[in-house]
Amino acid sequence: MQLIQEQPDLAAYLAADDIVDHGHPVVHETADALWTATDGDPYAYAKVAFEFVRDTIPHSADSGDTRVTWRASDVLSTRNGICFAKSHALVALLRAQGIPAGFCYQRLADDDGSSPLVHGLIALRLPGSAHWSRQDARGNKPGVDAQFTLDREQLAFPVRPDIGEVDYPELYARPACGRGEGPAGVRGPAGALAEAPDGPVAAGRAVPLSPAS
Repeated sequence: MQLIQEQPDLAAYLAADDIVDHGHPVVHETADALWTATDGDPYAYAKVAFEFVRDTIPHSADSGDTRVTWRASDVLSTRNGICFAKSHALVALLRAQGIPAGFCYQRLADDDGSSPLVHGLIALRLPGSAHWSRQDARGNKPGVDAQFTLDREQLAFPVRPDIGEVDYPELYARPACGRGEGPAGVRGPAGALAEAPDGPVAAGRAVPLSPAS
């Protein structure tokens, strides 16, 4: 999928902030351990970081963990989070080792098109590449088999346009949705606004999608 950078400067996709806090000791130590284990190879590191977040940090809806995490360091410390939080952790690990990464979103729905949701995932750009590759570290389960791939996408939830599902093309340098401490939103082409709850997401896919006001 062709993504549209929200920020033209690639440096924005390497920055640390209060959410993607890759200067935090927990993020730094985790990134260093994974970097050492992969001999400093960017591709191998990106793949291992993806698998680390996907497999060792359960999605809170799958695990039943009621704690709400938001900052990357908290996600790594508690080993818990919804799709948005896990995306924050993965982006922080990638940026910690100089791999540009950002946030992107999907509009998903039930099989009949009802109960629309927004789901968070990431995209990365390996050194020497001119292309962004989307990855989804939500966590696998029966019916969900997301894998790290660069030449083709294997996401947790391929969209179904016939029922109104959408791959939003925007690539954000900062999270645009899913703030645990209060509502935040991401606007898609249809002008929809995704509002995040203050607790875990029961469906395990994303957050409720509400009309924009």
